[in-house]
Amino acid sequence: MDPDFWQQRWREGRIGFHQPQVTPLLEQHWDAAGVPAGARVLVPLAGKSLDLPWLAARGHRVLGVELSPIAVQQFFAEHALEPRTHASPSGLHHVAGNIEIILGDVFALEPDLIAGCTGLYDRAALIALPPPLRERYARDVYGRLPAGCRGLLVTLDYPQHEKQGPPFSVPGQEVHARFGADWALELFERRDILDAQPGFAAEGVSALHTSAWGLRRR
Repeated sequence: MDPDFWQQRWREGRIGFHQPQVTPLLEQHWDAAGVPAGARVLVPLAGKSLDLPWLAARGHRVLGVELSPIAVQQFFAEHALEPRTHASPSGLHHVAGNIEIILGDVFALEPDLIAGCTGLYDRAALIALPPPLRERYARDVYGRLPAGCRGLLVTLDYPQHEKQGPPFSVPGQEVHARFGADWALELFERRDILDAQPGFAAEGVSALHTSAWGLRRR
């Protein structure tokens, strides 16, 4: 998606993708993903997610990446944190304790920065991108993570013709096609959530599932 699209959503407060609680699939399946204690965990398109402090509380060093300055400012304000800041070619870094959020484009991250992440948590990034950008994202972000990196991927799956994304449908076949060559994949859970998402039903979506995938870079 055009970065201006997401900037506009944050300016207008149209952030239905933001969850007011920690993602249940994260709480349920993170341990099974096997991310090492103390790992630096990359969280692309982090927004102001409550998943970030949850991961930090588990002892991880969290590296979020977010395009919107509003999201970054709101995250630290809502958690009463005063981050230290510094600039790099990757963007403007905001650091408070074990949480670092880079205000910048995930596609512009320095390769060494990605290579230093031995953990990954992707709830909102892959499903936010249309197919051509998903291909680039898999190559330029996932493709630069180091061997042995472990993580958790959360996807949505619905009849794509019934709704214009984002979020986009990423069915299991696509997860295997994009990542199966370089990552060991394990489907932890596929859950029917249509009844809990009336907005999708109102748009005419007839089926909606969310899936949690464990990942390990070969």
